[in-house]
Amino acid sequence: MTNDELKEVELDNNAISLAGEFAVLSQLVLRGYDANMTLGRTKSVDILASDPTHNRMFKIEVKTHYRNTPTKSALFGHALEWVMSKKHEDIIDPNLYYCFVNIEKEKHNFRFFIVPSGIVARYVKEQHEYWISTRQYEPQETIMRRFRLGLDTDGYSIPTPIAYEYENKWDFE
Repeated sequence: MTNDELKEVELDNNAISLAGEFAVLSQLVLRGYDANMTLGRTKSVDILASDPTHNRMFKIEVKTHYRNTPTKSALFGHALEWVMSKKHEDIIDPNLYYCFVNIEKEKHNFRFFIVPSGIVARYVKEQHEYWISTRQYEPQETIMRRFRLGLDTDGYSIPTPIAYEYENKWDFE
């Protein structure tokens, strides 16, 4: 397929998710980790990995989006954004990391952001509470949440993880 033909292919969400998971898996293996995708519906875990150098096991949940431009909102600023769920507010595990994958739609370039679960849980909860507090009407309850990585170093209404601090942070610390 030529690059022009790739641009025209419409991918469903499952294909995008799988592309992100395989991309993360390949990055882990290239860095010397023993890593395997989980099969079926393992709760909150897409990849199980071990670091043979440090004799350490950890879990990775991969979240992938496929778009060309970051979001920019008056409420949450200039950021990369992934859809999450209410359940992510409570998932805190020192051995669980989220790998947020940004696939640039036009060029199919990949960017990887590795964030500990505690940071994700705190942000997802705080952003939803803040969003609720800004509504002039009683919003209907929803399980949908958002995780954002800021692209600027300041100017956010709530404490926001900054993208450059987590990009390619493959040491899982």
